[in-house]
Amino acid sequence: MRVDFYHLTRDPAEKLVPMLASKSLDAGKRVLLLSPDEVHCAALSAALWSAEPASFLAHDFAGSERQTDQPILISDDCAPANGATYILLADGQWRDEALGFERAFLLFTADQIDHARAVWRQLTANEDVTPRYWKQDGGRWVEGP
Repeated sequence: MRVDFYHLTRDPAEKLVPMLASKSLDAGKRVLLLSPDEVHCAALSAALWSAEPASFLAHDFAGSERQTDQPILISDDCAPANGATYILLADGQWRDEALGFERAFLLFTADQIDHARAVWRQLTANEDVTPRYWKQDGGRWVEGP
């Protein structure tokens, strides 16, 4: 299993989530987008609507009538009602349930760095997990050491 750590130093999660979700969909994967904060979930939804000028990234919220049909499902828990194999932890908080997915993305800010470092140490001790660290370099993302 692969876990990608994204250190948000310049842009908020709402800027990165559409790119990660779009690339995941391009790879044929469904996404569970996780945040327990209702306001943050609404902001993430808005970002998915407006990220692509010519289109939007189809999504809905957990608990909706058509949640199982959604390629991207926004939720406050790790249950992939849409059959997602990728999980995007947009609130910077690791949940061990994410280990049940094929791939996880942990987005964290500077004030969450201690938590991210602790999770990194925990996951590097797990031989079934390959953690990777990404940071912003200007307007692009580069893999860090």
